[in-house]
Amino acid sequence: MPKGYIIGRVTVNDPVIYAEYAKLSTEAIRTYGGKPIVRGGQYTAVQGEARARNVVLEFESYARALEFYHSPEYTLAKAVRTPVSIGEFVVVEGAE
Repeated sequence: MPKGYIIGRVTVNDPVIYAEYAKLSTEAIRTYGGKPIVRGGQYTAVQGEARARNVVLEFESYARALEFYHSPEYTLAKAVRTPVSIGEFVVVEGAE
């Protein structure tokens, strides 16, 4: 079964509050068996608009990634993140 991935690109407007989101989301990721593949780090925009915060999370399946994203634990984290950031998130199925 292919793995599931969440890809996020975020502009953070308040790093102090965003740090609280990071703490909450890390616990939710752990609870749902996710593994951070990319979490910040150096980046270069080679085409299109870039965002300073880039994240890739790996889950055992596409369904598990969706379960995490819509979970009560991550919903709480999103409520902290949303007012202090702008971002795009997608859930994608990995290659077999």
